[in-house]
Amino acid sequence: MQIESGISLKPYNTFGLPAVAHTLVRVAGDADVRGVVDHPQLGRAAKFILGGGSNIILTRDMPQVVLKVEVRGMQLVEERADAWIVEAGAGENWHEFVAYTLAQGWPGLENLALIPGTVGASPVQNIGAYGIELADRFESLDAVDLMTGRGVTLGKETCGFGYRQSVFKNLLAGRSVITRVRFRLPKPWQPVLGYLDLERKIHETGITAPSAQQVFDWICAIRRAKLPDPGAIGNAGSFFKNPIVTPEQCRDIIGRDPEIVHYPLPDGSVKLAAGWMIDACGWKGKHVGQAGVYEKQALVLVNRGGAIGSEVMLLATAIQESVYGRFGIRLEPEPVVV
Repeated sequence: MQIESGISLKPYNTFGLPAVAHTLVRVAGDADVRGVVDHPQLGRAAKFILGGGSNIILTRDMPQVVLKVEVRGMQLVEERADAWIVEAGAGENWHEFVAYTLAQGWPGLENLALIPGTVGASPVQNIGAYGIELADRFESLDAVDLMTGRGVTLGKETCGFGYRQSVFKNLLAGRSVITRVRFRLPKPWQPVLGYLDLERKIHETGITAPSAQQVFDWICAIRRAKLPDPGAIGNAGSFFKNPIVTPEQCRDIIGRDPEIVHYPLPDGSVKLAAGWMIDACGWKGKHVGQAGVYEKQALVLVNRGGAIGSEVMLLATAIQESVYGRFGIRLEPEPVVV
């Protein structure tokens, strides 16, 4: 167990926001978590679990003990007649893990390519893109309880997955550390191509039956064209969730804004495009201090250089008020604000 003091968290959050962890513990396995639980000082202190830092907005220094999850390893744990079961350490880079599974001949995660963050964070957020959510490919995970130090294995039914939601964002928030995640990649593989951007790629290329690698390459190209690289421009990906409304609410909004982008869902509700609403309110390219709205995608807030957390939240609040004033919809941030 490696314990460090006074550590800058700027390199450990993709928005590049300044903050200092008074105490940081690097977690390389279950034993390190148990070491924290049993420690005479750290065991009683408040904890904050940090993965890839791609889904947090730091507004202050961190008095909590920051547990930096760095558990490594990727492997096939079982091959069944109907699926491959693949495991990865929670500290592995998510996109690199997706690329690894394809390279090994285990397709199924390609629609989730280039999502920033770590494997351990993926079930917390129930990440999703282009017709696939993590819950669709989830098998189980291992975690360590921060109160007792006991290890637990949780299946899909226990994780409470919803739209960008899981039990780790409510009931188990800050109470357990995910150390390993297993994925069920179904056989035979079938491409998921139901999004307009992918349909355009099919039209452009003439490839009507793409391979998993082709879908992966298309997704990477689409995301790179729309979203800034966190290594070049600080950001936390999509800043707001796409709101889900009733059909009646959607019809009311369409009556006032006929061009609003919306997607009917299987349960009868409707998902609205938050980025479209933000753009319609004139926010694209605007800024508060050094925090701005990305010029190519209004759903993404960016660090224009030297931004601090309070500037990001002032900008986010102004956008929320603007969208509410026009559409009567309160946008909900995706990142965790600390």
